[in-house]
Amino acid sequence: MSQQNIQSSLHEMRQFTPSAQFIETASMTPQKLAQLYEQAEMDNVAFWAQQARDEIDWQQPFTTTLDDSNAPFFRWFPDGTLNASYNCLDRQLKNNAHKTAIIFEGEPGDIEHISYQELHKRVCKFANALKSHNVTKGDRVIIYMPMIAQAVIAMQACARIGAIHSVVFGGFSSESLKDRIEDTAAKIVITADGGHRGGKIIELKATTDAALEMGCDTVETVIVYKRTGHSINMKSGRDIWWSEAEKDLPEQCEPEWVDATHPLFLLYTSGSTGKPKGIQHSTGGYLLNAITTMRWVFDIQDSDVFWCTADVGWITGHTYVAYGPLATGATMVIYEGVPTVPDAGRFWDICQRQNVTIFYTAPTAIRALMKAGDEIPNKYDLSKLRILGTVGEPINPEAWMWYYDVIGKQRCPIVDTWWQTETGAHMIAPVPAATMTKPGSCTRALPGIDAAVVNDDGVEITHPDQGGYLVMRKPWPSMIQTVWGDDDRYISTYWPMFNGKYYLAGDSARRDADGYFWIMGRIDDVLNVSGHRLGTMEIESALVAHPRVAEAAVVGKPHDVKGESVFSFVVLKGDRPEGGVDNDLTQELRAWVGEKIGAIAKPDEIRYADNLPKTRSGKIMRRLLRTIAQDQEITQDTSTLENESIIPQLQGKA
Repeated sequence: MSQQNIQSSLHEMRQFTPSAQFIETASMTPQKLAQLYEQAEMDNVAFWAQQARDEIDWQQPFTTTLDDSNAPFFRWFPDGTLNASYNCLDRQLKNNAHKTAIIFEGEPGDIEHISYQELHKRVCKFANALKSHNVTKGDRVIIYMPMIAQAVIAMQACARIGAIHSVVFGGFSSESLKDRIEDTAAKIVITADGGHRGGKIIELKATTDAALEMGCDTVETVIVYKRTGHSINMKSGRDIWWSEAEKDLPEQCEPEWVDATHPLFLLYTSGSTGKPKGIQHSTGGYLLNAITTMRWVFDIQDSDVFWCTADVGWITGHTYVAYGPLATGATMVIYEGVPTVPDAGRFWDICQRQNVTIFYTAPTAIRALMKAGDEIPNKYDLSKLRILGTVGEPINPEAWMWYYDVIGKQRCPIVDTWWQTETGAHMIAPVPAATMTKPGSCTRALPGIDAAVVNDDGVEITHPDQGGYLVMRKPWPSMIQTVWGDDDRYISTYWPMFNGKYYLAGDSARRDADGYFWIMGRIDDVLNVSGHRLGTMEIESALVAHPRVAEAAVVGKPHDVKGESVFSFVVLKGDRPEGGVDNDLTQELRAWVGEKIGAIAKPDEIRYADNLPKTRSGKIMRRLLRTIAQDQEITQDTSTLENESIIPQLQGKA
C-alpha cells in the first residue's frame, strides 16, 4: 500500500505547556530528559546498557548489551540472568514491604488492599502450586481470568518459576481460547468459575470446558479460582480449585534465574491473515522498558496511586498492570468491571475514594463517559489526579479537550501514548513535565527510540504533514523477539520492506512542523475496535463458517465511541433477502461471530449483496467497500469491477 501521497486534513493548532507547579514537583524534569536524549544520541546501545544496570537487579550481570549478529532477531543483554518476579516483588521487601501494592475493587463493590509483603507470599504460594503440578521452566501456561488480583498473581507466579504465560482476554470465545491453547501447547490452564462484568456473570469455566472439549490434548490440569461462587462442573482428575492446589504449601519460593532473552510471555494479537500471532517477549529487555516508561511517561513517585484500567488480556494490562507498576514499587488499582456499572460515575467514584493520582485509560472509555455528560464527573472530587493518560488508539481532539477540561480541570498533563503489543512499552509519548502537548498527537519518540516516517523507498519524509510509513530504525530492548513457532511470519510481518532494515509498525503517520507524530491509521486490514486490534480475516472466516454464508468482507467504519466499528458485507448461499434486509439473520450472524471469536468482534452492521465487488482477477475492492461503509461519494474507478450493478445493493439502496 503506497503511503507517499497521503496528506492530512487535520491541523490542530492548540498547544498546552506543563505548569510551573507541575514541573517543580516532577521527578523527570526537562533537564533530566534532555540529558537522556543526549546520552541516547551519543551511543544508543551504551545508553540502554546504563539504563539496564540502573533499573534491574541482575543475578548475573550482562557483558553483552546487544547481539545483532542474526538481525532482525535482536538479543538484548543475552548473557545476563535475572527473574522478573524478583524484580517486581523481592526487591520491594527491603523498603516497601508494608506499602500497598494492589487496591482491588470488584464490580459488586468488594475491596481488598494487598501489601507487597502479602503479594510476595501469595505469588510464592501459587508458584509452588504450579510446581506441584509439574510446571517447570519453559512450560506454557494459559491464564483465562477475570480482571482480579489473582490474574496478576498467576502471571507473577509463572514468571517466578520461569514458566511462559499466555493470558487470554476473558471476553474471548471457546474457539479463540482453544486456538491459543493449541498453538502454545500449554500444560496448564488457570481460570475462574466466572467473573463480574456489566452486571452479569461471565462464564469462564464453562467456556474453558468447551475449548478443551475441542482438543487441547497437552492440557493436564485446570486450576479454578472461586470468584463468583455459582455452580460449575469440575472434571475429576483434571480440574482443581485454586485453594486446594496451594493448600499447605509454603509461602516462600526461590526465583528461577533465567537468561534475559528467556520468553516471559506470549500474547496473541490479530493479524491480516486468519491465524492470530503469538507475540513473544523476552524477560530482560521487556522489563527494562516497562520500568523506564513508568518513570519517564508517568513520572511515577512513591506517593502515587496509579490506575491503568486495561485488562491483563491485552498488552497494556501486562506492561502497566502486571509488571511496570510493581517493578517500580507503585501502588496500583485493579478494577474488575465496566465503567458504567452501577452508573457512568464508577471510574470517577473509584478515583475519588482511592485517591488516584495517575489515571490511564482508552479513548473509547473517554468518549463513552463524555457522552454521559459533564454533570457526572463534576459530582466527584478528582483533585488528587495529577496525570491523565490515553492508550489503544489515537484520541480525537474533542475527547482530548474534554478529558483535559472536565476530568483534569486543566491541571493535569495528558500523556497520549503510541505503542503496540509488539513494541512492549511506550515508544512515542509526552514526558509530562517536559513536553508541550497538542490534542490528538502522541508528540515525540522517547529517549533511545528511533522512530521515523518514511516513503515507499524508505527515505525519511521531512516535509511537514506528509504521510508515510511509521518505522523504527534501531532496535530497542522491549521489542518483539519473534512470532511463537513462526520465525518466517515474524520477518514477513514486521520486516517486509526497506531490505529488512526497519521495523514496520503497520501504521501510517505524519509529522508536523514541530516534529510531532500524528498517527493516521492502519496500513493493513486490521480494525481497531475499542482499542482492540481485530483481523478482518478472522471475522470474515467466522462469518463464512455459518451455513448460510457464501462470502463475506469486513471493513472498519469510524465510530464516535469505539473508534472503529465492524461493518460486514455478506453474500448468502441462495437468494438475497428481499430489499436486502433480514433482521433475524443479522442477529443470528452477530451472535455467531460472538460465539466464534468474542463479543468485541460482532459486526455492528451487516449489508447483504448478490456479490462482493471484485476486479476481474478476483481481488475484492476493499477500498471501495470502505468508501461505501462510510457513506462517502465513490470517486475511484469502478470500471474494473466484475459486476457494477451490485453497487446500489452494497450502498443499501436496492
